Amino acid sequence: MPEIDLTTHWAGIASVIIFVAAYLLVVFEESTHMRKSKPVMLAAGLIWALIGLAFLGMGDTESAGRHAREIIEEYGELFLFLLVAITYVNTMEERRTFDVLRAWLIGRGLGYRPLFLLTGVLAFFLSSVLDNLTTALVIGTVVMALGRDNPRFVTLGCISTVVASNAGGAFSPFGDITTLMVWQAEKLSFFEFFDLFLPSAVNWAVPAVILYFAIPNEKPPAVTDRAKAKPGMWGVVALFGLTIAIAVSFKNFLHLPPALGMMLGLGLLQMFSYWLRLTGQRRKDEEFVLDSFKEVQRVEWDTLLFFFGIIFAVGGLGVLGYLSLASELLFTDLGPTTANVILGVLSAIIDNIPLMFAVLTMDPSMSDGEWLLITLTCGTGGSLLSIGSAAGVALMGQARGVYTFGAHLKWSWAVALGYLASIGVHLLLNAALF
Repeated sequence: MPEIDLTTHWAGIASVIIFVAAYLLVVFEESTHMRKSKPVMLAAGLIWALIGLAFLGMGDTESAGRHAREIIEEYGELFLFLLVAITYVNTMEERRTFDVLRAWLIGRGLGYRPLFLLTGVLAFFLSSVLDNLTTALVIGTVVMALGRDNPRFVTLGCISTVVASNAGGAFSPFGDITTLMVWQAEKLSFFEFFDLFLPSAVNWAVPAVILYFAIPNEKPPAVTDRAKAKPGMWGVVALFGLTIAIAVSFKNFLHLPPALGMMLGLGLLQMFSYWLRLTGQRRKDEEFVLDSFKEVQRVEWDTLLFFFGIIFAVGGLGVLGYLSLASELLFTDLGPTTANVILGVLSAIIDNIPLMFAVLTMDPSMSDGEWLLITLTCGTGGSLLSIGSAAGVALMGQARGVYTFGAHLKWSWAVALGYLASIGVHLLLNAALF
């Protein structure tokens, strides 16, 4: 809760206008060709400048800086965690891990319907470790390769991939930015997230069953797709798993920020890349050489800077008092369960990251069951529309002209049934947590 209410102050009103203008530019990124990080970074700086002026005008030279430093600490932990996670994903890509997976799937010789289920299940479990965007791109590539002669399979396979990628990320602290934020804010313990496994599975399974019967009951033409792993591929995969275990142990047993554990894991990757380079020089084999710093450079900085802008802009609105008003309306007047379901639906239009950060900033008094509910709804609500998540937007670009907004909208009713069913399963299965 803010110490003072600046919602009717000129600085507060100007900040809302700036935030809305910046977010509109994010929404229309495809048409403006402006990276989404640019407007929100500008908005964040301007909003905090206005906050500083407002506090200064009241003779308070301490509060604005204190609030800003609190948010810097929150963002810093998130930044370091994501930096390491994305670097590992980039390294696995460089070692051809995902190429090997794709070739294995394509070479199974299965029919369209079994492949539809298999790609969905893989997307669901992969996204609990990788982010939903990477998972959607990897599995989406497989779907398009398998259905190159069958556009209907590609369309329905992409819908399933988007839903599965978002649902799989909801039951793991590492599966989505929003779950990571909830875990780092210590609203839920690491193992509590797994209470969402069955609700998340239902979220995907319900629309998958409906879509299954619309898939052609045929076999795709035989495709020969081979991929050879680079030396050290399995070592990188093992180190990634070890790094996640270290991050969890740092938080659960040592009571240290999990980002520190991730940085230790990055150090292990650096040493492993050094060993590979020495091995490659000794064997005169360039395939061994791994430049881990190059993989750090390939991190998607637009995404990380977008998080900075959103977190500081939303945090600024919280300092001004707007999030307290929203919290009063949603969580007090409507009740937490209704509010959490509504916020999930909103995440089909508004990015789930600012929504979740807003909830964490509001910090309403909720049971563990309610915190699990907002984690579920905010993580899966984006599946209702193709533009509701990074996974959907990425696949629309990848399968341009086949998987479209309209194609997804045609089956949104099935996705909505899964969304409502997952909420019902959570309310029933985890009733003791409310």
